[in-house]
This record gives sequence, structure tokens and C-alpha cells, in this order.
Amino acid sequence: MPEVEAVTRPHEPGAEGDEPGAVARWLRADRVRAVAIVLIVVAVAWRAGIATRGWFSQDEFVIAAQASSADLTADHLLRTFNNHLMPAGLLVAWLMVRAAGFATWPWVLLLAAGQAALGVAFYRLLRDLLRPGWGLLIPLCMLLFSPLTLETTSLWMVGLLMLPVLLAMVLAMAAQVRYVRTGRVRHLAAVVLWVAFGLAFDSKALLIVPLLFAMTACLFTAGGPTRTLVTTTRRYWPAWLVLAALSVAYLVFYLGRPAGALNRPGSTGEVLTFLGDLVGVTLVPGLLGGPWRWSYAGDGPPLADPYDVPMWLSWAALLTLVVVTVRWRPSALRAWTLLLSYVAMVALLFAATRLGGVLSPLAGLVPRYVADVVVVAALCVGVALLGRSDAEEGDVASWPLPTVLREPGAFAVGLVAMIMVIATVGVGTLWSIARFGDNWRTKHGRDYLATAQTDLATASPDTVFLDDIVPDRVVAGYFWPDNLQSHFFRPAELKPKFVPEAENPSTFDDTGRIRPATVQGRRILPGPDETCGHQISGAAATRIPLEGPVPEWPWVVYFGYLSSGDSTVTFRLGEASHEFAVRRGLNQIYFPLEGGGPAVEVSVADPSVVICTKAITVGDLVPAR
Repeated sequence: MPEVEAVTRPHEPGAEGDEPGAVARWLRADRVRAVAIVLIVVAVAWRAGIATRGWFSQDEFVIAAQASSADLTADHLLRTFNNHLMPAGLLVAWLMVRAAGFATWPWVLLLAAGQAALGVAFYRLLRDLLRPGWGLLIPLCMLLFSPLTLETTSLWMVGLLMLPVLLAMVLAMAAQVRYVRTGRVRHLAAVVLWVAFGLAFDSKALLIVPLLFAMTACLFTAGGPTRTLVTTTRRYWPAWLVLAALSVAYLVFYLGRPAGALNRPGSTGEVLTFLGDLVGVTLVPGLLGGPWRWSYAGDGPPLADPYDVPMWLSWAALLTLVVVTVRWRPSALRAWTLLLSYVAMVALLFAATRLGGVLSPLAGLVPRYVADVVVVAALCVGVALLGRSDAEEGDVASWPLPTVLREPGAFAVGLVAMIMVIATVGVGTLWSIARFGDNWRTKHGRDYLATAQTDLATASPDTVFLDDIVPDRVVAGYFWPDNLQSHFFRPAELKPKFVPEAENPSTFDDTGRIRPATVQGRRILPGPDETCGHQISGAAATRIPLEGPVPEWPWVVYFGYLSSGDSTVTFRLGEASHEFAVRRGLNQIYFPLEGGGPAVEVSVADPSVVICTKAITVGDLVPAR
């Protein structure tokens, strides 16, 4: 009956009152997108939690000290730091350190924002380039959860350099895909913009230019190697011309900046060992969930240290994936060629610039060196498995399965095996991330500063310090002078009072506790007078021999004396001298002096004042027992 239909129709499913909300409609419109966003949120939140366990380390302390003392000038931003030209990174560091000091949460938020932007940009690239479907989540998860990028998302100095470069790489590739498909100038302009954005943070962004050429040649050009290269060059020459001009201009400016000398490989064996470690020990296991075990490296990020059996199994799994995808999809060979080309570029870059030093035997085990390879690897795996969205259906080979593999039982076994492999990789990834987090908790620099801040808060107002170095595990000696305490404490809330000389100075022990200071080193030989020791008087300087010669070095001098009156004394060690005041009576003084030699010379300005001394020590400032 019409009346009954009119009454019951509004309550049927799909009626206006039961329509899903905007969020539900958005989720139903693209379930793959919804799951991708959930994965990005989970990955960012998890990595942010790991980042909060860590803290500043080595390079971060140095950058923080320099940012605290430098003005925001072009000279500061355009200088090189460890041969990195990173003006945008130094700008961000300057602003963050000035605003937050040693606080952790602003850096965690900054890294989380960078990770979220990278995840969203990469998913959009996958949607533009690959065939749609649930398979898009495979390369996305490879990027989001790769243990090889943990250092990039946990250590703010590395993240400050690499996250913008990774983002620039992804956005430049996305713009290049659109430029190749449409030929529109605005997409080419976007390519140049994103490459320039990456170069503002680190010179490694130069590799984006050959990556774009290799991607265009491998994924968007047909024919043999020679034809592919010629076609790619001719068809898209405006892009290569503009990018080459940008690269040359950048290199000219970069090479004109003052920088430290680059080490060079000492032998062919050193290069081969590095390449074997970088690709075989770090990269390949890392792409399949490794390294599963990390080697402790102090406050810095741990090094890859995979178990032998899983490492070889990861190689076997990767080779199997390559063979299967190439047999199934002929264009997959070009995707793997793209990955191999980029790995070769990265390996050659670091082999030419990171070997020849004392740390070169460990260089191939540093995950951050291949963090950008993870982006390219995830993209190439997606192309090999799914194919490009604009490729013809004939891209999939009509590859007849052997009769035995077409049996239902064999198919079920193969499906179970594939699920087990995916589950194994997933569990291995979770294990690697968890073990990294355990390793990342140990931070000597954090404990050292926290202890020092606690002691400074309760120290006497007249507590003074002579400048000295912090322990090597906090800031290594090769960062001098930024390993000095006066540099280290610049961004701290409570700062020690450093003086050029003191009668009773204090110092920090290896844990950060404030202790009375003394000098440990070469003492003077006993003087001729048993009562006075060495007597200093008159206009001429008195030469006092040491127990043994000391080399030219920044030392601290302890001078204990008995003076008949007040005067000024000049103390010499080799070519260096220090002038200070002495007081009547039994006193002492400590002061730094950079010099060397077998003896010291002491002269008093007032000829009527006589000084006796039995205690002069030239050496290192140490906590008193």
C-alpha cells in the first residue's frame, strides 16, 4: 500500500537519516588510502617514541655550541660543517637552539613532521606512478618501517640533513613523472625547485639529478641501452640542461667554500671492503628487515651487525625476488637496473669521500649512508611487482607455469611460503627496530649534563672553573675546540663560571660531578735549598727544570709558593708566558698555558720580593682524589 511504503521507506538502509558521515564516506571512497594514512601515523608515532629515548650526540653538541655563540649571518649559514654545505639546516639549528636549548621535544616534533611529510609524499608518488590496489602498501611499508632509516628519524642532526633531502628526492621524482607525461614547463620548474630545496640542506642532494635521469631512462623510455640513453637525452633535454646548470653552479660555489681536506682511500682492498660492508652487510639485510643486531657505538647511532645466516638468506630472498619479477614482468628488469645504478652512485660517492681515516673500517656499517637508497629501493620494488599505471597490460609476460605448480596443492604451498616470508620480514623488522631503541637509550652526554646541572644548582656562588675538555664519549677530541666545557655548556640553562686563573678551581669529573681540581703531569725537580726549594728573586728569571720535557700542548700549570710580599710574576714555558699576581704568604694558583720544553722560567717584578717554591706541576687538569 502507498501509505505503508511512505512510512517505512525513510527507515530503509541508505535512507537520509542513516547516511554515513563525511569521515566514513572518505574512508569508503579509498580504503587503501585510509590504511596508508594509518600506517604513516603508526610509523611516525613509533619512531617519535624511539627518538625521545635518545638525545643530543657528538655533532649535535657541536652544532648547538656554535649556534649559541654565532650571529645569524650569511657567513655562519654558508660555511661548511664536516664538509657539508647546509645553510637551511644551520638556520633551523640556530633557531631551535636559541629557542629551546637542550630541550628534546622540539626536535622530536620537527623529525615527526618531516617523517609525516615524507610518508604522504611517497604514497602520492606511488599512486601516480604505479597501478592502483592494495599492493601499493608494500613499498610504502618498506619506507615507513625500514630499520635503515632509524638514524634519520632519531638523531636530529642526521634528520636535519637527510629528511629534507629524502623529501626533495620524492617530490622531485613525482614532478619529473608529471613532466615526462605532459611536457609542461610548470612541472619542470617544480623539479628544479625541489632539487634546490634539497641542496639547501645537504650536498648529497646532488645525486637527485642523476637519479632523475636514470629513472626517466629506465622507466619511461624503451629500447636497448644506447637507444634509451639517446632518446632520454634528446626528448627531455630542457630538464637536463636546467638541472646541469643548477648542479654546476652549486658545485662551483661549494668548492669555493673553506672546507676540511677529504680523506682518500688508502688501497683497493679498503674500497672493496667498504663496498662489501655497505651493500652486503648493511643495505641488503636492511631492505629485508635486518640487521636484527646492532653494534654499540657510544652516544652515536649503532652500527649494523647482522647475523651471518639471516644475512645470506636475505641475499637469497632478494635474488629470488629479482628473478621472479623479471620473469613475470619484463619491465621489472629496468626497475632493478635503476636501483643498481643508484646504489652504485651512493657507494662510489662515499668510497671517494669517507675512506682513508681511522674510522674507515666502520664506514660501510653506517645505516644513514644508505637511507636515501631505501626510497629508491621501495619505489623499484613497487614498479617490479605492480607495474606502472600508464603501462600496457602486455607488460605482464605470458609466462606458463609448470604443470606441477598449477596443481591446487602446489599453489597453496606457494601461497603459505609467501605469507611466511612476508611474516618473517615483518617480524625481523620489528625486532631490528626494538633492538635499535634499546641501544639508543644509552646517552652519556645526557647523563653528564644532567649531573652537572644538578651540581651547579647547589654549588657555592664562588665556584669557578678552568676551561677543560669534556669526556670523549660526550664530544670526541677531533671536534676541538668545540669539545671544551666552555663550548659544551653554552646552550645549557645553568652555565659554569670559567676564569683564566684561580687559586682553588673546580672541575667536572667524567660523570659530570663538580670536584676540586688538581694538576697531574710533570713536576719540577727538587731545589738546592731544602727549606725554600727554588728561590725566585732579583731581576733575572730563575730557570727551574722539570722531571722531563713536555711537548708543545695546551697544559694547565699548578704553582704553589711562599712569598715575602705582593708582586707580579711572569711564568714561561718555552715560548709561552703567563703573568699573574702573587700574595704575601703561602698560596697557590692554577692557570692554563700552551707551551712546551724541559724547564720553566719564573721572574718576579719587584726585586725586593723573594718567592720560594717546591711545587710546580705542568700537566692536565683532573679531579682531586
